[in-house]
Amino acid sequence: MIFVNLPVADRDRADAFYGALGFRRNDQFSDDRTVSYQIEENIAVMLLIRDRFADFVAGEVGDPAQATSVLTCLSADSREEVDRLVSTAIAAGGKPWLPAQDHGAMYGASFADPDGNVWEVMWMDPAVIAG
Repeated sequence: MIFVNLPVADRDRADAFYGALGFRRNDQFSDDRTVSYQIEENIAVMLLIRDRFADFVAGEVGDPAQATSVLTCLSADSREEVDRLVSTAIAAGGKPWLPAQDHGAMYGASFADPDGNVWEVMWMDPAVIAG
């Protein structure tokens, strides 16, 4: 499994945002300082308030609203799914990040969550991948 651990300023705001994206909340790994969402069968995002995130790192906790240090990319099954997830994220309080990129056989768009953590969503033509 892959656990993407992200610092957040407000656990409840992060909970509402990631729930609005349609991911499944995992209460087994959630408490008053952390909330976990299952993105795919083997991918989970752990949203930890900054002081809880600090328990797992040496040094300072970076502020994703000030500088991008991680770029997480999810694959999508279609261009429409890319646009739907990005639109849903923005409607739920996220912000657009970079403009959509259309390379024919590859299409992607991106958003930042309310804390500034960046997510890309990418579709690749299956015929090209199988190539």
